[in-house]
Amino acid sequence: MSLNPILKSPKSILLYLLFVLAIAVLYINLISLEGNASFTIRLVDGIAFNLLIAALGLSFWYSSVYLSIENNQITKVILTHFGGGILISIVWLALGYFAVISIINDTDMFGNFFIKTIKSRFIIGILYYFLLTAFYYVVIYYSEFQERTVKETELKNLVTEAELRSLKFQINPHFIFNSLNSMSALTEIDPKKAKQMIIKLADFLRYTLANNDRQQNTLNEELKNIKLYLDIEKIRFDDKFIYVEELHEECGKTEIPSMILQPLFENAIKHAVYETLDAVTIKLTCSKQDDFLKITLCNNFEGESHKKGAGVGLKNIKDRLSLIYQQDNLMEIKKESGKFIVNIFIPLQKALA
Repeated sequence: MSLNPILKSPKSILLYLLFVLAIAVLYINLISLEGNASFTIRLVDGIAFNLLIAALGLSFWYSSVYLSIENNQITKVILTHFGGGILISIVWLALGYFAVISIINDTDMFGNFFIKTIKSRFIIGILYYFLLTAFYYVVIYYSEFQERTVKETELKNLVTEAELRSLKFQINPHFIFNSLNSMSALTEIDPKKAKQMIIKLADFLRYTLANNDRQQNTLNEELKNIKLYLDIEKIRFDDKFIYVEELHEECGKTEIPSMILQPLFENAIKHAVYETLDAVTIKLTCSKQDDFLKITLCNNFEGESHKKGAGVGLKNIKDRLSLIYQQDNLMEIKKESGKFIVNIFIPLQKALA
């Protein structure tokens, strides 16, 4: 069973003592109005009874934990606490009485004073029990609410991480299968190129596995991986595409989600280079725009290439950006004058999920 939260910090102990002091003031005023006794008797009475109720009050936490409102009928909780309040008041009065008469000499005067004020004492005991029990229920509810909030946040983060990993792993197999098919075709046509492709693919996979657990990477690091990918495709397509890169100096060190760019290049190769006989220019530009890092990939195309606009890879990018940054407007896809353009906006002020 958990420790009483009042005992967990000096601040909570101080607040509890202030609460006891307020009850003590009420107690002393009530019994002083109802009965006459010497200053010494009233002083000993006030100290003894209020120290006892303060000590007893610490045990009310355990009855509040045991009689959970969520797990028991409200009628049962009320009736049980009502009985508990009566019992605690009787025990408190008995212990207090014997404590005082063991200290003072004039037991007859205190006995008369005690009998005259017993009704007020009994009411104060029940009041104290219910006030402190209600306080404990508030503490229990608040603690459980905080715990649920933390667990929900952790669960949400785990689900988000799982979704991101799923999207990330949908990208890599697509490229690997394409590469294997290409190597298979080159084995008979040009074994030398097939060997080069195998070496490049090994380098690419080594890099990918080394950075697999990283959620983010600098743009420069991501472009190193992209160039490995383009080297592999270059072996098969020779001069069918040209890669051009225009980056502002400050962009290279900016962190972006890892593996976020590769689907852009896969899309350009698949829908432009694969489907045309002319040379294709694939151009990457990057600049800072307001509070975003704007990354643009543009390629020319002919005929019906890119006719669907966005395939699985591009959808994965959009979904990943939405999950990471909690925004749905971080990707633009446009077709203008024979050019297919994809803009990605990376928020500069937000941390990655």
